[in-house]
Amino acid sequence: MGTKSGGSSGSRLGKDAKPKYRGIKLFAGQTAKAGQILVRQKGTKFLPGKNVKVGRDYTLYAQKTGTVHFIAKKKIGFNKRQRVVKVINVES
Repeated sequence: MGTKSGGSSGSRLGKDAKPKYRGIKLFAGQTAKAGQILVRQKGTKFLPGKNVKVGRDYTLYAQKTGTVHFIAKKKIGFNKRQRVVKVINVES
């Protein structure tokens, strides 16, 4: 039996993942320019509404210049269950 632990492959010291900087970038009432990022997210926590598009990593961004609005909306799934979703709109 050895007296030293050695550098095993299971050691994760000094190997932290870089931060992803997710979250809401523009809040309700703020003005968004066309192409500006509104929300960075993992999955679809927020859904796109009027004048908002989704990037391939689920980032929501404004299509047109306008004011950001958040609304809660009931959505019925394929299994007939209802859930409340948060929708982001950009209105001029």
